[in-house]
Amino acid sequence: MSNSTQLQATCESYRNLLFAGSKPLRRDLLKRAPVAAVCATSFWTTLAESIAISPAGRKTPKALILLWLQGGPSQLETFDPHPNTAIGGSTQAIKTSLRDTLIANTLEQTAEVMHHATLIRSMVSKEGDHERAIYNMKTGWRPDPTLLHPSIGSVLCHQTKENLEIPRHVSILAGQWPSRGGYLGSQFDAFQLGDPKNPLPNLRSPVDNKQFEKRIGDLEILEQRFRKGRIKNIESDKTLHSISTERAVKMMSSSQIQAFEIDRESASVREPFGDSPFGRGCLAAVRLIEQGVTCVEIELSGWDSHVENHTLQSGRCSILDPALASLIRLLDQRSLLDSTIVVCGGEFGRTPKINIADGRDHWPNGFSTAIFGGPLRRGYVHGQTSHELIENKSDPLAGVKDPVRIEDLHATILHAFGIDPAVESITPIGRPLAVSQGSIIRELLDT
Repeated sequence: MSNSTQLQATCESYRNLLFAGSKPLRRDLLKRAPVAAVCATSFWTTLAESIAISPAGRKTPKALILLWLQGGPSQLETFDPHPNTAIGGSTQAIKTSLRDTLIANTLEQTAEVMHHATLIRSMVSKEGDHERAIYNMKTGWRPDPTLLHPSIGSVLCHQTKENLEIPRHVSILAGQWPSRGGYLGSQFDAFQLGDPKNPLPNLRSPVDNKQFEKRIGDLEILEQRFRKGRIKNIESDKTLHSISTERAVKMMSSSQIQAFEIDRESASVREPFGDSPFGRGCLAAVRLIEQGVTCVEIELSGWDSHVENHTLQSGRCSILDPALASLIRLLDQRSLLDSTIVVCGGEFGRTPKINIADGRDHWPNGFSTAIFGGPLRRGYVHGQTSHELIENKSDPLAGVKDPVRIEDLHATILHAFGIDPAVESITPIGRPLAVSQGSIIRELLDT
């Protein structure tokens, strides 16, 4: 290796240590001035470039990836273990790449990327029923019989613009309650698909191009009659039905649909994600946001562990762990982590008390949500739960330090995307409504 190559490698190694670590580590390394002498001018050039994109100066993110853990993952078996305590069960804790932070031994690979994380251990909600809690977590609002609120991905698509020929809001492995556009309209519903190993359905016409074009022309004749008396799109005289048809036809002939084809990735890229639909969904998410998709949701269901909690939670983690860790690594390798926020969590957590069936029940008072990337405060743990945490009906938040409400998490994420949580949208009945009712948690932001 030449001297110049060695110098470049040394500088790059030091730069990675300097900017991948936590703030205390970075400050400590910066004090070690002799290293700078080794890198000389090349070091200072690299340093200046890195400071320009340092955490405090990161640009507004472009994409959100939601790893949706349907059913209520146990914080005690994932991101907030309490080993060898009355509430800890049989789960043990392991060290992570984030100094002085332990997570459950069910997430060994995730432990290696925790320096990229903003970990909240004090999420609180007033909803303990699955359907209501899912609605709350996905929209930032509690259910209201008079109004259907949009999911956060729908809000992001509504508030931002991107010229794509494929859907901007995608839900992979969507279950019973997929993300919806709510009062913003069905055009903001998530586009749903199954296991990415399977080709997208209905993308090829059953007839030749000439006959297909004739059918589209005939459809337009019918559309002209259909438009009369129908609600038009505010930006044109077309109905939502005709707009949807145009988008579908455009998508069928677009090269952008290759983003869904994970087999285009090499085996060395695919295999670390794990041989599971969820792992393949996480890989597809990277390809989709590379193409410009705004929000991708991937669901991993089966976390509702009222019976045999440890066995069930460990089984789910065996799927989540390689997929999550590989997702963060690939985003980082492809320089997408700064422009992407990854949220990993479910509708609530599990009770500290283990029930008679060796299970844990629903627990909305002090559960965990892990966030990676974007302009958030990486290498930071917010909130804490007590080792003596028990069900306390007179004070549901007993033992929870620095609680974070779901609506506040939504407001903070929207703010990170450069969207004012107080900005108003208009509901179908003409009612102005803020996109979020929460308050920004400044501690979660790297400012």
